[in-house]
Amino acid sequence: MTNTSDIPGPPARFLLGNLPEFKHNPLACVLNWQRDYGDIVHFKLGPRDFYLISHPELAEQALVQQQDTFIKMYDADRPNGLALILGQGLVTSSGELWRKQRRLMQPVFNRSSVVTMLPEMIQTFEKLNTRWCELPAGVAVNVADEMMRLTIEVITQTMFSTSVLGRIDQIGPALDIGLRFAAKSIMNPLRAPLWLPTRANREFINARNFLNDTIDVIISERRQDSGQYHDLLQMLLEAQDPETGEKMHDRQIRDEVLTIFSAGHETTATALSWTLALLANHPEILARLREEVAGVLNGKTPEIQDLSQLSYTRAVLEESMRIRPPVSMVMRKIATEANLQGYRLKAGGFAIFSIYNMHHHADFWVQPEVFDPERFLSAEKRNKAYMPFGIGHRFCVGNNFALIESQVLLALMVQHFDFELVNAQLPDMEMVVTLKPKDGLPMLIRSRCYD
Repeated sequence: MTNTSDIPGPPARFLLGNLPEFKHNPLACVLNWQRDYGDIVHFKLGPRDFYLISHPELAEQALVQQQDTFIKMYDADRPNGLALILGQGLVTSSGELWRKQRRLMQPVFNRSSVVTMLPEMIQTFEKLNTRWCELPAGVAVNVADEMMRLTIEVITQTMFSTSVLGRIDQIGPALDIGLRFAAKSIMNPLRAPLWLPTRANREFINARNFLNDTIDVIISERRQDSGQYHDLLQMLLEAQDPETGEKMHDRQIRDEVLTIFSAGHETTATALSWTLALLANHPEILARLREEVAGVLNGKTPEIQDLSQLSYTRAVLEESMRIRPPVSMVMRKIATEANLQGYRLKAGGFAIFSIYNMHHHADFWVQPEVFDPERFLSAEKRNKAYMPFGIGHRFCVGNNFALIESQVLLALMVQHFDFELVNAQLPDMEMVVTLKPKDGLPMLIRSRCYD
């Protein structure tokens, strides 16, 4: 068996390892290390061993065949990463708690349930449509922020039957602070403990408290509401343990609501942002997309039966998520010594599965840097290197919701508006929790209402 010392990787500094360069630009490290050292790379962040994995067969071996070895990292006594802000929600929890919560939530996210939410999705777009139609000519808009507002409203309307638009100017920055802090914490073993009143710690705690308070208000208002609801929030409030009859405690409900609130909008907002940017940069693809939307919808809003006919719209989204995957990496802790194709990975180390690298792997994609939705109208759609929603038993529960929401909103946006990149080129990428456009996405938006 090959030892850890034989796994190729960048030279490490004494004590710090590769922390300085990784902290400065993690995405550049992930791309460059795969290019220079291959599909499995050993590096160190301080004293911790990390392994960068960029091949789908290695990912399948680890995340499917050895799922009990490559595990989620939640520690109730020492939460880290996303657990700092999401607690023991569906994204961060593990074991029996995760299995129970997954079984509870799965029906809400089945395709048959999601398609019934189309009216709420369309109503949310109509608010955006009204606001965008009133934009002054020539004024640039940060489309990344706009997609955040749009998808937060969709998730709160569909899952919690409420609106948070009145607090959106506070919620957006709080989420950004919280998620950035959480992402950095997992990669930096030398960060200051949370009890130390550094500026970053104070900002994070304030952001987390605001988000917790926001969710607590939503839960409290629902408890006092005598109306009839059939959404996710009501399901969580009414859920009972089949053996003990106990209901879910408020902290767990808040963790689950905050998880769906955060994860349910963040990835879709990022995917739609990149899709609009890519379309603005590829007018011939946008023209074909508009032709399909016009032919299927003929100016009306989408209905359930229209979704299957919007096949090119779906292909555009899938190719966008390939070339700019919102979730660009997945991380697991290595519970016991592991073996991947003869390489020994140390127990206690961490494995980073680079979805970005797999989505751009030359062994699996023809011209991987080219934005080409056509590839998702063919058999290549089933390429094993395509995993925007993960793989294995932790496959994203919200994949149906995200795809239908994105398909509907994209069709409506290109039906009603033109988009132009202010800088005439795609923005740089920034790897936070999702792969965001760095410094936002300034675009000119022109209404097609009167064309």
